[in-house]
Amino acid sequence: MIKLITALETSWYLSPPWGRTIPPVEVNLLERVYLRTTRTFGYCCGIQWKHECWLYSVDCGNEILHATQHQIISTGQLETLNVQKSAFVLGERVMFCSHDKATKQRLILGIALVNNSWFYVVELMSPTLTPSPTISNHFSLVGEKSLVRVNV
Repeated sequence: MIKLITALETSWYLSPPWGRTIPPVEVNLLERVYLRTTRTFGYCCGIQWKHECWLYSVDCGNEILHATQHQIISTGQLETLNVQKSAFVLGERVMFCSHDKATKQRLILGIALVNNSWFYVVELMSPTLTPSPTISNHFSLVGEKSLVRVNV
């Protein structure tokens, strides 16, 4: 029974929530965008698959706002920030560096720039049959040093 649960969790973590192919993103990371809802400019500092679509985080200077593709307009201009390129891309297969016995492989479901460092959204836990009052989010931001690329 334990082997079946492990096999189910493994396939869960590696099954893309968007289906077989990754839907295209509307804007690139660090791209300058216009937010229709607030009529302000900012730059894309994060992308995450959520609620069956890409959700974009936009740094507007004093706050970070979240928008769907219908709420932003791409400018094609990149912000000139002094940060290294992201180590991983959306949909890439990675493995946790930890030494626990749990399933370690995951898919990158989002990327965010936080304090000039890249973090990656991965699913930490598979869904449970009964809702847990203590766990509301199965996803987490993980640093680059905690992940290793999986060559498929």
